[in-house]
Amino acid sequence: MEASKAETALPENRPTRSEQEFQDLLRRLELALDASRIGVWEHSIATSEILWDAQMHRLYETGETCREVPAWLWSNAIHPDDREQAEYDFDQAIATRGAYNSQFRIVLPSGEIRHLRSRAHFYVDAEGLPSFIGAEWDVTADVLLNAELAGQKMVAEARALALEESNARIEHVADHDYLTGLPNRRLLDKRLAELPADRSITTLGVLHLDLDQFKQINDSHGHAAGDAVLRAAALRITAAIPANGMVARVGGDEFVIVLVNFSDLAELKLITDDLQRRLRKKIRFGQEMLQSGASIGVSWSGDRRARNLLAESDLALYQAKKLGRNRVEFFTRQLQEDLRAKRRLAEELKLGLERGEIVPYYQVQLDARTREVIGFEALARWKHPEKGVLAPGIFLKIADEHGLAAEIDAAILKNVLEDRLFWLLQGFAVPRIAVNISASRLADPTLLGKLRKLDIPPDVIVFELVETIFLDDSDEKLLDHIGDIKQMGIDIEIDDFGSGHASLIGLVKLRPKRLKIDRQLIAEVVSSAEQRRVVGSIVEIAKALDVEVIAEGIETEAHAVVLAQLGCDGLQGYAFGYPAPAAETARLFSPMANGIEKQKAAVGGTAR
Repeated sequence: MEASKAETALPENRPTRSEQEFQDLLRRLELALDASRIGVWEHSIATSEILWDAQMHRLYETGETCREVPAWLWSNAIHPDDREQAEYDFDQAIATRGAYNSQFRIVLPSGEIRHLRSRAHFYVDAEGLPSFIGAEWDVTADVLLNAELAGQKMVAEARALALEESNARIEHVADHDYLTGLPNRRLLDKRLAELPADRSITTLGVLHLDLDQFKQINDSHGHAAGDAVLRAAALRITAAIPANGMVARVGGDEFVIVLVNFSDLAELKLITDDLQRRLRKKIRFGQEMLQSGASIGVSWSGDRRARNLLAESDLALYQAKKLGRNRVEFFTRQLQEDLRAKRRLAEELKLGLERGEIVPYYQVQLDARTREVIGFEALARWKHPEKGVLAPGIFLKIADEHGLAAEIDAAILKNVLEDRLFWLLQGFAVPRIAVNISASRLADPTLLGKLRKLDIPPDVIVFELVETIFLDDSDEKLLDHIGDIKQMGIDIEIDDFGSGHASLIGLVKLRPKRLKIDRQLIAEVVSSAEQRRVVGSIVEIAKALDVEVIAEGIETEAHAVVLAQLGCDGLQGYAFGYPAPAAETARLFSPMANGIEKQKAAVGGTAR
């Protein structure tokens, strides 16, 4: 038994199974700590003894391996800016005998700065001595990543804020006039659309205001002066209206004022009188004092309905300007009937275009010296089924207001080409024919393609610009457009030259084939030496630019003689013939073989 016991007894120095497991566990823990690069330390509070493992030395790059380290080694390694907080964190843990948690930077001997996180727990060892055992690890990558993410977040937030501010600016610009800062037509339309839903509104008024003499100020003092007048007018209008009102700039020198909850018509009149008084005051521009004024159209309603007020005030404004400007006109039932009549006429005009009722009437143009027929102007007429033949003064303005001017131009050109082809087939010699072209048709980007489809022969058609006021401000794109038309063999004429619509700058830019002197300058040319000098000057300028001159509005032989003496190339007017339909115009043509003599005889008969 004893021998048996001796054989089975274990050696005294052989570890028990639990000790072996403890050693294995400790080895695995050391490997794990080494792999994770976590350093372990122990700090005895009672003895101030500090123990570091090898990983702690590697974190701090001490170059040592000793187990016990002095307290200053840790403290001196901490970045000066973080040292106070790190020591405070540890002191607090000691004081509370709780968990220690801190993060700080250390400065390595190489000068590199690293971020460490340190955590520890308080415990009492077997001898009853208080200590902290903790771990530290490098979190530099996490800190830098978080800093980068924070920086990117700040950049993203800054960009979002900038985008929000940009969108706000864009929205403000979209809704406000760049020159005066007032709301524009877009914002005005929004406001008018919102008004019917506002139950706090009891009365509603719309004032349509147009500055008087604004074009003259622009022409005589320049656009900078015009801008100064507009800005001053905006300030004066804003000062004159109640706080709950709104003023918008809707056009060049047009403003619209919306007023709500005024007491009665008398208050409206007081406001309009104040507006006119303010706007009549002179405006200083440099050394000049500029004088303007205002015409005002007013429409108002005793409820929230705003749908027609803008159109009604516009019509009242038109009436104010027609009656002499610098006055106030209120919308009336008669004006309303006129508006309805215009709308009916516009609808009829649309149907008339579809039915081919818009036709050309031809007025002859003669050589000023030989009196030979050198061309015709095709003028639009409306063969109304009930009202007969209507002159353009009745329907052209309505056509322009309703976007039909370009269609009328196209219809006249189509008919002219058909008439010309018919005359040629009859064996007649057909001279050039001028047709009017509106600004809206000239600005049509598809115009060149439409003209090419018509296959117009060179030098037979002339485009007469009837709205040449835009020429001074024309951009290069528009001038290129006109240049392309010239390349197709279509001449360009300027109509009504001298009426203030077309300037010398526009004439130089455009370089037309010819210009037509306005009939207002022709009327007094026989009796007025001053008018003769004006016309003579225009002719000299045109000749200097190699531009032909046609005088229109010739009503007597005396006019024709004087204008020929002044150097005009062509003549047009009632003295030689009234506009006539194609069937009557054919008699002025000569057969191709006979030349000009028959044309001269026919025209002479017309003049007589």
